[in-house]
Amino acid sequence: QVQLVESGGGLVQAGGSLRLSCAASGSIVSRYAMGWYRQAPGKQREFVAGIDGSITSGGNTKYLDSVKGRLTISRDNTRNMVYLQMNSLKPEDTAVYYCNRVQPPQWSWGQGTQVTVSS
Repeated sequence: QVQLVESGGGLVQAGGSLRLSCAASGSIVSRYAMGWYRQAPGKQREFVAGIDGSITSGGNTKYLDSVKGRLTISRDNTRNMVYLQMNSLKPEDTAVYYCNRVQPPQWSWGQGTQVTVSS
């Protein structure tokens, strides 16, 4: 059973930055396309950013239109980690952020990390 642990969230003012981290159990990050998702209060979980699986660090990326140019996904296969660098944050980015593989079937969701952006 894959375990996902997200961290790095917090309270930040609009325009600020955060770096989210996702630790996955087992050597799986390099084998699958990985993504970041978010769920705001009263809304469905949505895809935010994804990075292709690769045998080396790096890979093609894809983003939700509203975060392009502000959020950057990356991976470190040697550490089995996925990151989300968040710059120029906006109040509408407020949500709980999760990581998971992109293609179904997805693994059990972690607890997520709360990101709150104040105006």
